[in-house]
Amino acid sequence: MHKTIREACESVTLIKRELLDFDKVDIVVCPPFTALSNIYEIIMETNIKLGAQNLFWEEEGAFTGEISAKMIKDCGAEYVIIGHSERRRCFFEDEQIVNKKIKVALKNNLLPIVCVGETLKEREQNRTISIVENQLEGAFKDLTEEEMFKINIAYEPVWAIGTGKTATPQQAQEVQGFIRHWLEKKFSKDLTQSLRILYGGSIKPSNIKDLMKEEDVDGGLVGGASLEASSFIEIVKNSLV
Repeated sequence: MHKTIREACESVTLIKRELLDFDKVDIVVCPPFTALSNIYEIIMETNIKLGAQNLFWEEEGAFTGEISAKMIKDCGAEYVIIGHSERRRCFFEDEQIVNKKIKVALKNNLLPIVCVGETLKEREQNRTISIVENQLEGAFKDLTEEEMFKINIAYEPVWAIGTGKTATPQQAQEVQGFIRHWLEKKFSKDLTQSLRILYGGSIKPSNIKDLMKEEDVDGGLVGGASLEASSFIEIVKNSLV
């Protein structure tokens, strides 16, 4: 919940200027709902894609204050973040809700970025893998392999979000390697070779390169560091290894 429309447009204009011809990675920006249409006008027909930070699981109806997949699509967005740890923690979203949101996103041709990850307490209890496995099982319940090809997964250790603490590249690889193995077991090797697994949790220009060297880290879900355009630009450029 950052940036007015003007502030968001200024930030994305700078990002566009610096990364317009940078086609070596896929770039997605996810501003607040209020700025989606304005940002789309800025990045339309460029290499930068648009995403939303959340959506509601119903197509339409008496759900005052919620935003539907159709509304998001109408703003020009192609992606949507689902199950972010802050949605889980602050708004008590569980796997059933995450699953419903994924299904409505796919139905409306939005590409979900699905977040999973453990809290500090869960990590200290050595429950990281079981927690992530439970989240994967719930999130992707009843999804077909064809639908899974449209999914991006983001591993975000909750203890590393906004704390300045970052999972080591080895910690990220351990969990993301497990996620890829789980996907292969549940679906197929073809899927695991296609689906992207991102890391999210205090990504900075100084640590993205080491994270990206790991076999199963395919990209980053950038949080606080994206609030400064210069920082986000540097992260994108440093992500190449």
